[in-house]
Amino acid sequence: MASPTDGAELQRMKSLSDILSSYEGTSDNLVKAIVTLGEATAHVSVILSNYVKHTYAGTQNASGDDQLDLDIDCDKAVFAAVRQSEMFTTAASEETPVETNVGTGPYSVAFDPLDGSSIIDANFSVGSIYGIWEGNSILGRTGRQQVSSAVALYGPRTTLCIALPSSSAVLEVTLVQNRTKWELSRPLIQLQPSGKIFAPGNLRASNDNAQYGALLQYWLQNRYTLRYTGGMVPDVYHIFVKSKGVFVNVSSEKAKAKLRLAYEVAPIGLIVECAGGKTCLDTEDRSVLDVTIDDLDQRCGVAFGSTDEVVRFSQYMFQETSKP
Repeated sequence: MASPTDGAELQRMKSLSDILSSYEGTSDNLVKAIVTLGEATAHVSVILSNYVKHTYAGTQNASGDDQLDLDIDCDKAVFAAVRQSEMFTTAASEETPVETNVGTGPYSVAFDPLDGSSIIDANFSVGSIYGIWEGNSILGRTGRQQVSSAVALYGPRTTLCIALPSSSAVLEVTLVQNRTKWELSRPLIQLQPSGKIFAPGNLRASNDNAQYGALLQYWLQNRYTLRYTGGMVPDVYHIFVKSKGVFVNVSSEKAKAKLRLAYEVAPIGLIVECAGGKTCLDTEDRSVLDVTIDDLDQRCGVAFGSTDEVVRFSQYMFQETSKP
């Protein structure tokens, strides 16, 4: 398995550490933990750049999805970085969905090592998702208790979008100079209250979810711009880049939600709300960050994005008589 053992680890780690330390309220330990995830991202970036064959491992994850060798390689790369860091006690991932002891550090991490493996053969952008909690467990916690979260995007560039709740900030860094250095590319990401961009996940649910179908028609009739790849990370990341828009993934009786609370929904939800946006479940008018993680395979439907757009989502989903 390829890994960036090119002598650049210290330079990468120092560059990201210097950036994070400039944000007031970010502790030394948290900086080290996030730097660890930066190293994991660099390792995954190398693995993806050397990916050629779409081969299956012959196993399934807990969700019943056939695992690619690539999924497992990326999972192992993140676990290796986490174990080596000595900053984490517990880790769990979409591919290894159990609380796994990884050391005696002050944090726990939940992650999706490769979001979008079903679209990678078309060379679409894919990502990794990370959530960090203090303590030795993820179960029984809420997304709002995260001390940080991050989303990596692998495309023409490798970028990392990081939420720092203690600093009320969301920033983006980009891996540059042949993966030897992180550079601050966006010091502060803030979402505008509204924006006519939509990404409708699980669109088949609009066939038997009347509220979702009506909302879809609203977007089309009001000439919203569609931006949708089928990958959660690039679709949500587009909202961060444009500073506006809405991503939704809604369930129906015949098309259930597949998004995992611990590995996907809670970490991305923290970034959205730290950037001044809003989140909502598809089953009740409630922030995704207030849901307790009772099961590592717990799933939910969501809306992420600009505040006014998520409010509109809530009106269509839950307030039949008050649609705009």
